[in-house]
Amino acid sequence: MNIKQYLDSTYLKTALQAGLSEDDNNAVVKRFIQEAIDEGFKLIMIRPDKVKMAKLMITKAKSKVLIGTVISFPEGSNSIEAKLAEAQQAIEDGADELDFVANYEAFKKGTLELVKQEILSGTRLGIENHKAVKWIIEVVALTDGQIIRFSAVIKNVVISNFKENCLSNIFVKSSTGFYKTENGLPNGATIPTIIMMLENASPLPVKAAGGVRTYEEAEEMIRLGVKRIGTSAAKTIANGGTASSNY
Repeated sequence: MNIKQYLDSTYLKTALQAGLSEDDNNAVVKRFIQEAIDEGFKLIMIRPDKVKMAKLMITKAKSKVLIGTVISFPEGSNSIEAKLAEAQQAIEDGADELDFVANYEAFKKGTLELVKQEILSGTRLGIENHKAVKWIIEVVALTDGQIIRFSAVIKNVVISNFKENCLSNIFVKSSTGFYKTENGLPNGATIPTIIMMLENASPLPVKAAGGVRTYEEAEEMIRLGVKRIGTSAAKTIANGGTASSNY
């Protein structure tokens, strides 16, 4: 198994969140991009304003590493119009994959038509531009029943509106990694959560983001059926180490 082709190497902190200057944070982003190129990871996942930087570096290196970015991150509460505008800019800047944060608070309130419309509109924009699309449902903000229902809602919108040959490029994704939990509880993917997602999102693929800290845990996720794993410690995991971060 080439585990590197399952790993989306991820750095999504702003300079403020990282406690760095803009220049120093940009240097961190560049190191992550270069590492993804050197290690041959599937994808580098970065903020939208860093996509152009990644595109230049990857093109110069003649690398096959894909560029992913996040939309309406991390709350997912932006309007549909704002999400589409952000996604369109990311496409123009060179992104290959769009990870939308679904409006999970609207879902929890039962505002299903809004949620369904953003899933339809965002997915259509991505697919029409030949981009992969992932919908982050923020599992730690949901009950088990909500995880099951949300995965099914996304699946049903997608299979009702898109051709079968598109489905492998439309994912349900577990987490942003930025949701604040209490008492040190996990804020990313867990085995029970991923099983619920796999059972209810199928035939859509699932991305496990956050919480995967070792090669063995990554391997177990892949055995369950996960197609992609998001982590800020891709090199550590690929080399058999233990990540110090929960994302």
